[in-house]
Amino acid sequence: MWLVAHPHHGLKQLMGRWRALTAPKFPPFVRALPQPSLSRRRCRATVAVTPMASTATSRRRPRRGSKGPNADLCRTLTDCTRRGDAAAAMAAFDAAVSGAGADADTPLRLAAHQYNQLLHLLASADRSSFPGPAAAAAARRVFAHMLQAGAPPSEATITSLARVIAAADDPGSSAADEAFELVATMKDKYGLSPRLRSYGPVLAAFRSAGEAAKAYAVEAHMTASGVSPEEPELAALLDVSSRAGDADKVYEYMHKLRQAVDCVSEETAGVVEAWFRSDKAAMAGCRYRLACIDIDMEETRKFADSVAGLALERETKTNFSRFQEWLEANKEYQAIVDGANIALYQQNFAEGGFSLTQLDAVITELRDRYHGKWPLVILHNKRIAKLMENSSNRHLIETWRTNGALYTSPSGSNDDWYWLYAAIKLNCLLVTNDEMRDHIFELLGSSFFPKWKQRHRVKYTFNKGKAVLVMPPSYSSEIQESEMGSWHIPMEEKSGDERGRIWLCIGRGGSCKEHGEVPTTNGVVHEIPPTEASKVVQQRLAENKNETISGKRKDRD
Repeated sequence: MWLVAHPHHGLKQLMGRWRALTAPKFPPFVRALPQPSLSRRRCRATVAVTPMASTATSRRRPRRGSKGPNADLCRTLTDCTRRGDAAAAMAAFDAAVSGAGADADTPLRLAAHQYNQLLHLLASADRSSFPGPAAAAAARRVFAHMLQAGAPPSEATITSLARVIAAADDPGSSAADEAFELVATMKDKYGLSPRLRSYGPVLAAFRSAGEAAKAYAVEAHMTASGVSPEEPELAALLDVSSRAGDADKVYEYMHKLRQAVDCVSEETAGVVEAWFRSDKAAMAGCRYRLACIDIDMEETRKFADSVAGLALERETKTNFSRFQEWLEANKEYQAIVDGANIALYQQNFAEGGFSLTQLDAVITELRDRYHGKWPLVILHNKRIAKLMENSSNRHLIETWRTNGALYTSPSGSNDDWYWLYAAIKLNCLLVTNDEMRDHIFELLGSSFFPKWKQRHRVKYTFNKGKAVLVMPPSYSSEIQESEMGSWHIPMEEKSGDERGRIWLCIGRGGSCKEHGEVPTTNGVVHEIPPTEASKVVQQRLAENKNETISGKRKDRD
């Protein structure tokens, strides 16, 4: 339809006719509101609907962001969770439950994660402001309401509930038994598999109560559920066994601790030391040399295969496969060198760069140690192309190539995979200051890798241009038991420097008496002489206290 402008019609008349023609046709019960002014860029027709008699009693639609009749409670729970205020959250919950009971038309219904919010708040609440028995009673009310409302519980639900109840510390109550029952039956009742965190609070409660038999029952259920205890759980079992005077169980858990961890925390060390200072055991110093525990070769082979599998997924397959074939034909290396890590060591200054001089110093030191035998240096080819422009660099690189001491990883590759695979496959030393903690090494996800790294990584520093290699210790930093029954337990060394690690040297009663080193009274040592290893540690610390071991390197095109 066209609107023709007549010469005698003014603009106002023309626009009036246009609005009349384009105005929407509303039903009788709809009244059009005034049109917006012409000054606005967009003209939108806004309508107000006058409800008919049949819709007068209809319920008003909730505004956006509201969650129905429980909106206030939801907002309160979120706020209390942010502030960690369990008491305020429970007060709001109880008030909402009471209000819902009085009004049958507005039942209290929360989502499963909101019930979990409440239970988590109760589990982490400060017991000085929210005592254990009161928190346990509140948790039971929340869980009962959750089941009544039909919200499905999760493993986190049961774990939080068990944690609150186990910590109730109500004299004469069976709170820990109730908590264990919750964890032990979650599979049958709700189809949920317990996790390690599910057992921790229960085990802690039985440890605190000194109920060794019940703690052993928790461990048996863990085993049946395919859950392996870690250091905190084994420390709890050691402690409760020690206080019960159960020597067989103590040594059983000592062996399990040995399999689970390489070194122990100060808390665990205190538990072990308390046992050996008790009347049931004796603690004594010894002069046995710490052993170097061999790494299983079959396990090493499987680990090398897993590293190769990961590398083939992330690298160009033909490139890495070619490297594997080359390495298979060249197996005689005793050391692999992370070239970029060494060449970039402490080069973060104005005149710093890629130092082949440092790399050559490390190669020279390795050749001196291994009777002239060349190591294998891994370098990215983008480095080589630039270095060859310098005549002195070119001479070094050509010398390394002539003697089979250099392999260049191709463009688009990550040289980490190459030097790591080579060192594991050949079961030889790896010279690098790389701590191997980034995402690549996280992919390995194996307890074997830290042990392998400890036995094979060689760190380095420089003293007046000469490379100083820090070889792996001649012993394994893991829990060891000697043939005479004495135990050597390494404590956690946060600095990462093995030379500063502290060891506990302990033994069963009489295990060191044949050598007559240490006089004891009632199984308690008066003086514990330092072991040979600890003397070496102290000497090395004095010699190297000013040394800094660090490194940086990342080559990727």
